[in-house]
Amino acid sequence: MVGRDSEQEVLSAFVAATEGQALVLRGEAGMGKSALLDHTAGLAAQQHRVIRAAGVEAESQLPFSGLHQFLYPLFSFVDRLDDAHRKAFDVVFGRGGGTPPSVMTLGIAVLDLLSLVASRQPVLLVLDDGQWLDASSTEVCGFVGRRLTGSSMKLVVGLRSDVRSGFDSAALPEFAVTALSEKASEQLLDLRHPGLAPRMRRLVLDEARGNPLALLELPPHVRAGRAGRTPQELFGYTGVPLPLRLQHVYGTRIASLGDAVRTELLRGALDGVGAGTAAGLPQGSRYRMRDVDEAAACGLLDDDPLSGDFVFRHPLVRSTVVQMATPNERRAAHAALARVHHADVERRATHVAAATVDPDARAAAALEEAAESATRRGGAVTAVTWLTRAAELSETQEERSRLLGDAAFVAGHAGLLDQAQKLVRTGAASGAAESTASVVTSAYVALYEDGDVRSSHRQVLAAIESLRESGPGGGAHEPGEAPARLVNLLLAISQYAGDEVLWRRTHELLGSLGDLVPAESRIYEDTWSDVVRRGGGAAERLERAFTGLRDLEPWDITRLSVSAYHVDTLSRFRPQLQRTVDREVETGAVATGMTMLHLIMLDQIAVGDWDEARRTGQRCLDLTTSHGHALFTHQTRAYLGLLAALRGEVEQARRLQAAVDAWARPRGVGFLTQIADAIGTTAALGEGDYEAAYLHAIGITPPGTFAPYVHQASRTLLDLVEAALHTGRSAQARRHALAAEEAGLANVSPRLALLTYGTLAMTATDTTQAESLYERATTHPDADRFPFELARIHLAHGIRLRHAQGSTAARPSLTAAAETFERLGATAWAERATAELRASGRAVHASVSPLPTLTWQERRIADLAAGGLTNKEIGARMHLSPRTVSSHLYRVFPKLGITSRAALRDALSRLPGDQVG
Repeated sequence: MVGRDSEQEVLSAFVAATEGQALVLRGEAGMGKSALLDHTAGLAAQQHRVIRAAGVEAESQLPFSGLHQFLYPLFSFVDRLDDAHRKAFDVVFGRGGGTPPSVMTLGIAVLDLLSLVASRQPVLLVLDDGQWLDASSTEVCGFVGRRLTGSSMKLVVGLRSDVRSGFDSAALPEFAVTALSEKASEQLLDLRHPGLAPRMRRLVLDEARGNPLALLELPPHVRAGRAGRTPQELFGYTGVPLPLRLQHVYGTRIASLGDAVRTELLRGALDGVGAGTAAGLPQGSRYRMRDVDEAAACGLLDDDPLSGDFVFRHPLVRSTVVQMATPNERRAAHAALARVHHADVERRATHVAAATVDPDARAAAALEEAAESATRRGGAVTAVTWLTRAAELSETQEERSRLLGDAAFVAGHAGLLDQAQKLVRTGAASGAAESTASVVTSAYVALYEDGDVRSSHRQVLAAIESLRESGPGGGAHEPGEAPARLVNLLLAISQYAGDEVLWRRTHELLGSLGDLVPAESRIYEDTWSDVVRRGGGAAERLERAFTGLRDLEPWDITRLSVSAYHVDTLSRFRPQLQRTVDREVETGAVATGMTMLHLIMLDQIAVGDWDEARRTGQRCLDLTTSHGHALFTHQTRAYLGLLAALRGEVEQARRLQAAVDAWARPRGVGFLTQIADAIGTTAALGEGDYEAAYLHAIGITPPGTFAPYVHQASRTLLDLVEAALHTGRSAQARRHALAAEEAGLANVSPRLALLTYGTLAMTATDTTQAESLYERATTHPDADRFPFELARIHLAHGIRLRHAQGSTAARPSLTAAAETFERLGATAWAERATAELRASGRAVHASVSPLPTLTWQERRIADLAAGGLTNKEIGARMHLSPRTVSSHLYRVFPKLGITSRAALRDALSRLPGDQVG
């Protein structure tokens, strides 16, 4: 602590603070961060429970290895948590199965655990060498560190300033640990190495440059040198960073040790034995160095006061031990460590990968098993590394090709398209014929980066046909998951194309494969293609698939969730998406994470959580743009445009609609062009331009039918019927509602049931039948899950009741509609419902928006109508169709609180002069 008065003041205040907080100590190697962390722990020891951990470079790719260090001493408290938090720990630390939690879910569970511990005694978490912490643990620690205010918990982290770290973006308060002043350097040197000759003392001060570790370690090395040697002779070379010169100093000590001691040191260094701090892991979880007193005597090791084991005095000692070993020595040490960790799949794989040189089937299998474990725990990037290494160690070309294909597949889902292509090229360069991996990867690139659905469909279709023709014994047959990957990719491409011809080719091919197509893929085929004709019973099959599959990969969760969206049961499975998405976006299958964000946004829109939906959409847009996934970028814009249209933000909606349509239509991405048309329909309905809404709606599907393979055809059922009714097309509206009933849409999904009963009621001519159908729609057990559609049906019901039975009967339905629209933020719809309420004679509550002003066009049309002109005459004068004029008047009447043209003149005369928008 010599020369560290200001640092001690900061740390004393940190420990004494009554509120929880976090602090990062950042500095170069040897600056004394570990000593400051020890000092902090000592200050806190009387009042706090101190829990320590250390990042280990050898474990930086093992998901949650660092978090395990922190939490192992607290495992006795885990069983006192609620089920959800306890299960999160069970999954992450291998005590149970299930879907891995997201960073947010696990972070909240960690906060809950720490709060439970801190309720007895304040907690201080001390993390040294945080730059080596694995990415998953870093994310959780950052999450926790930002949320300690108001608690009795603190976190202090030591970081090397010359090494990039996940903590760089964690937004935690930082304190720089800088070099000692000249005076403090002299004081420390004289304290620890008194009696140095003046020339030698000056040499050490000049070389150390205020680095405390150098001031402590250089003098013995300089004494050992011959008198009169230059700095270049003493330190080997000039112009290199101080840490390298210190490694040279440590190297001379290591070289003097016996072979057995150096072997023990090497095993300890490669397995992450702590450096000056307790690891906090259970005995036996890391290698325990034995018979190394000789190394301790020459200042390379210290005793850990907590565990009693030897630990390296400084991380530079550990790295020097590794650098001095020969390749054969390092491989032998890794082999020994692989045997020590035979029961730990991922840790064993780390050492197997480094120990093996020649092809070895068992080593490759161990790495493949570790990759599968890492993928399920959100470590897709690590899985790619292990699969690639497994391919290198494979004994046959077939296995090498398969594993490289698996690596490319995972890399594609991780958003590493360039790396996926390199892996495919590596497989091709080794003499293998075009593999499934190359087809899958090139199709992913074409689809994600440029939306090329037609050529990618042809390519994948041809690859599946080749596999079918070759048969199980054919040369083109590929084992494992390759055929299923091709099938699922073909289905995804077909969905984006939204083209009847391509879908029929897909159905024909998959039909010829019979039982070779997995049951889950059959669900995708039925729900992603034409849910109107093939969706019956899919919801039940989907439920069984979700509950029947164990150890779901992230892409399995996503595909099943896409099916859930098409049958409107996504809310049931959204918790799984929420638990998984953050993990995949940060450390796992980022491309899959993008689709997860799309699905979460769609469900947020469906259930009426529109503010959160916008935030999710913006997050997804930032992510897709940064990764260059043009398809997902425009898909996100499409969903944001649809949300803007629902909220009445017409200008924003149409801008996004135009951008999506301009990109998707030339490429034939029907999935997106249909959404663009739906944006136009929704925006026009919000404006009350029912003629435009009708034209957009019939662009999606003609009235009286549901165009095959058009996923928006059934989703816009209510839009088309409502637009048709408001433009005088009652026959078309009724025909479309009856078509929904005949197609059995009510049996496909709860939302379609609500829309079917609602549109049948809206188009019914018999009052009794209409009332029965309205009741059936509004009392549907799942109706509340779709508040926007339910409010529209309430509004239509209320308007009908006001005209048929009077204002009193209409008010409950109109009130329900107005309140829901207001809560959702559907401004235009709220205004319309409010106007209807006013027309019914009810005073509107303050929570409901006041009457809007008339637009210029609405005022002009109203003035002309009040002057006695017919709709046809008004249209001719204003260059509008009579139906558009009718739509505008329909919107004006409730705004003015009137029900007929005869009342227009008086109503307009009561408006103030500025009552025009």
